[in-house]
Amino acid sequence: MSDKDIISLDINAILKQLPHRYPFLLVDRVLECHKGDHIRALKNVTYNEPYFPGHFPYRPVMPGVIIIEALAQTAGILAFVTAGVVPDEHTRFFFVGIDEARFRRPVEPGDQLILTAKLTRQMRGIWKFSAAAYVGDVEAASAELMVAPETGKGQG
Repeated sequence: MSDKDIISLDINAILKQLPHRYPFLLVDRVLECHKGDHIRALKNVTYNEPYFPGHFPYRPVMPGVIIIEALAQTAGILAFVTAGVVPDEHTRFFFVGIDEARFRRPVEPGDQLILTAKLTRQMRGIWKFSAAAYVGDVEAASAELMVAPETGKGQG
């Protein structure tokens, strides 16, 4: 794989690759994406996130489900890039499964999450990814994630 096969995406390109919008767009930049293989992205965690006032008022901690959603969005970008499609009202990937989720350290305002996902299998329309979130070199969370394209049957 050559350097020309590695892409990076700023926020404007991410907005074209994901249907999510504020306050639920959780990927700020794609650092590198290797089509059909893996992706590395980042999420800047700020005190202005809408969940911090209630989780928790005296020690703000990013909810684990939000970290998993950020990983799922990262995997979704890799799926769209790999499939060569752009999301629209007819083409979306939905988060359909999670296994082996682990949370190893709290994520707090001021942290920068490095979000990684590796495509491990694609079979019968289900895409499986091994994903992990890091703060610096320390793993904060990991999970096996599955996404599937929209079937038109009202998933979501």
